[in-house]
Amino acid sequence: MDLSARLEQVIRDGQEAPLAPLIPRDVRLWSLPGKADAVVGMRRVGKTSLLLAHMADRVAAGHPRRNLAYVNFEDDRLAGLQTEDLHLVHEAALRLGEPDGERWLYLDEVQNVPGWERFVRRMVETPGQRVAVTGSSSRLLSTEIATSLRGRSLTVELLPFGFREALRHRGLPEPDRLPTSTVAQAALERAFDQWFETGGFPEAQDLDARARAALMRSYVDVVILRDVVERHGVTNVAALRALTRRLLAAPAGRFTVNRFTNDLKSQGIPASRELVDGLFQHLEDAFLVGSVPLATDSAQKRAVNPRKVYPIDTALVPTLTRSEMRGHRLETVVYVELRRRGYEVGWARTRSDFEVDFVARHPEREPLLVQVAWDLSEPGTRERELRALAEAADEHDIDRAHLITRSTRESTRAGRCEVEVWPAWWWLLA
Repeated sequence: MDLSARLEQVIRDGQEAPLAPLIPRDVRLWSLPGKADAVVGMRRVGKTSLLLAHMADRVAAGHPRRNLAYVNFEDDRLAGLQTEDLHLVHEAALRLGEPDGERWLYLDEVQNVPGWERFVRRMVETPGQRVAVTGSSSRLLSTEIATSLRGRSLTVELLPFGFREALRHRGLPEPDRLPTSTVAQAALERAFDQWFETGGFPEAQDLDARARAALMRSYVDVVILRDVVERHGVTNVAALRALTRRLLAAPAGRFTVNRFTNDLKSQGIPASRELVDGLFQHLEDAFLVGSVPLATDSAQKRAVNPRKVYPIDTALVPTLTRSEMRGHRLETVVYVELRRRGYEVGWARTRSDFEVDFVARHPEREPLLVQVAWDLSEPGTRERELRALAEAADEHDIDRAHLITRSTRESTRAGRCEVEVWPAWWWLLA
């Protein structure tokens, strides 16, 4: 069977497959005329499901199913497809579609085909043709979109389930307003504890701890092999695996390339600073981890200070890490939620050497300090966290702060700063 026939079969299979009900996500495709929708995120976070949900919405609105063409470029039937073959995708979709009406191409894991961006640009400029693409590499997609599509695309980042989405998955009601009743609050706290352990990957929601750990290891292996080793031609796999273990086992930990390079050498693993820096960027580009620089306007200070590194989901933290990691894992939850809400974040160190977890800035909202502490029951802990916020508020000219905890709710002040203390479940739903 030649490539054209295989493409037709792939598209026909997609058109004939049932559009099963899916958990509504808190992000949507922009669906603006003249713009390609680019959905990015780590593998297995639900990018394909987001495309299928959009297809179901189109069908529900009366759009002909035959004019919706879905192609997954990780389908083994399309192995070896090259840039010069991409025109066959459009031609196959035209043959299978209706002659009139708007047409959609859904191109899944499109980064597997070199030169895809030129094809997408041509499709966006074709009258009546709409395009949505997904990819598992932030740098690859953002770089190619910026250089080749030139303002003709809008990006949507899809993360693992947030707490609100996890409630939907479990069929639990979302509160209409907060605060809620004592009984409802207890149910939400139990649901939060479960989600805190399970994490947000859709496939992991109903697994026991052993199966979930095995699934997370398989996810990490795929990222290492497919998104780093194969895509970037990495040969020092020992250094890559050691780096991955280090980053995932120390959520909210500080990381410097020089120190880790020296650690590798002490273990007998040869690696240069440039190699480690490149490997770190590859893991971040694949959405396995995210990093937060020091909050400062000085590029030099950002460069010489460590970055704080977070897994993209708490379930990726190895199960053998100590129970004392709860605070750092909660900090990971807060980092991912701030990212989900569109904040740019840095971490702060005050003149008195206090640390504030996040200085969060948003293009449409007031800047915000965010501090995370699992338990405030010890008087010394509460005093230390509030003093850190008071000093950071002065140094960064910020008047509002959130202090995220396991269970405490109050309003207070720290110097010039109004501080709202939130239970994590409440803050995530607010």
